[in-house]
Amino acid sequence: MSNQAVQINETVITGLVVKRFLTYIRYWTTSDRHIDATPSTPGQWDLAKALVTEFQDLGIKEAELTRHCYVIARLPATPGKEACPAIGLMAHLDTADDVSGREVRASLVEAYNGKKIELAEGNVLDPALDPDLAAQQGKSIIHTDGTTLLGADDKAGIAEIMGALEYLLAHPEIEHGPVELIFTPDEETGKGLPEFPLHKITATACYTLDGGPVGELEVECFNACKADIHFKGRSMHLGYARGVMANASLMAASFAMMLPRSESPEATDGYYGYYCPMAIEGNPENASLECYIRDFELSGAERRVAALEHFARAVEAQFPGGQVTVIPHTQYYNMRDKINARPEVLDILKRAMSNLGITYRLKPIRGGTDGSRLTELGIPTPNIFTGGRNWHSRIEWVSIPEMTAACKVVIELIRLWGELPNTKA
Repeated sequence: MSNQAVQINETVITGLVVKRFLTYIRYWTTSDRHIDATPSTPGQWDLAKALVTEFQDLGIKEAELTRHCYVIARLPATPGKEACPAIGLMAHLDTADDVSGREVRASLVEAYNGKKIELAEGNVLDPALDPDLAAQQGKSIIHTDGTTLLGADDKAGIAEIMGALEYLLAHPEIEHGPVELIFTPDEETGKGLPEFPLHKITATACYTLDGGPVGELEVECFNACKADIHFKGRSMHLGYARGVMANASLMAASFAMMLPRSESPEATDGYYGYYCPMAIEGNPENASLECYIRDFELSGAERRVAALEHFARAVEAQFPGGQVTVIPHTQYYNMRDKINARPEVLDILKRAMSNLGITYRLKPIRGGTDGSRLTELGIPTPNIFTGGRNWHSRIEWVSIPEMTAACKVVIELIRLWGELPNTKA
């Protein structure tokens, strides 16, 4: 396998990626974790349909939009490379509902001067507090206006995949095997590809573009669980409540306060897991709490689920007559072991980055991607950087040189897989 990357015109790549990204973020694709249907919101259809049209305009004959809003397209192999193993590239259509993703107004800053950027509603991009931003001085960035998120998670990934596709189509001298391009709905809801048509995929390996700073590679993620906790109280006129009433709203609040603050997202990093209450609502008779559990080790996730049961019994003891029910749901598993069982999948990615002079570093995902579920389904799927920062927030921004670098990695990755002699990678 070659140790020297094909020559790629960075100026052309940048133009392809930035134009697409600024187009894609205008689509309102916020997903809704409270809705079971796939997709959970209608706006995701708009971007999915636009991408299918874009594939067709580029001359891609196989481009399909499934009835559950999965986009699957195929780049045919260069003549003579048909027997090479097929690989997949994946990114997601939706944005998180933590912050509004409607009517995104982005600013493109060329040759960033390294100074503080004042945004709307008192939000600020401050290089003194953000070393990654400070490092972009003299480079180009795109940031939100402060009223919404930006949507780099994961429209940067989509733009990088589509930019690589157009570049390859314009440069047939870059030989490659078969490539499957996959865009998915509802990644941010943690559903884990519930309606994904796995039977349509032939790829022996896949790569998500859903990461952060340049050089980051991710092959391990949380084991994820969601617990729905229901509180049944006993209502009574407040003037006659003594000794009779069990206030379900207060039960839910008491339960939430039992979650260890030292095991919360804001108190942990690295390989430390956590509990996170995501929503709480109710009245004196009935209340509910939605809690996320995350841990890199399955035993840690299981320990936390068991702890929720203990908290439930403690709340029942505090509120005689009240009942607490904990219903856990597995969302996805750590993809580490299954990716490690196919070392060539990561080795080729590392080689692609090395050939481009990009220093890679492995970093655990404090979250998950659709690659987590796809890996579980049998297709190892590491995660590649996209250049985005401060996801799910009003101070989200993305580095244009890093988007260009991610697109180049995709092109080189595709080329290297095309050097393998057969489908037994």
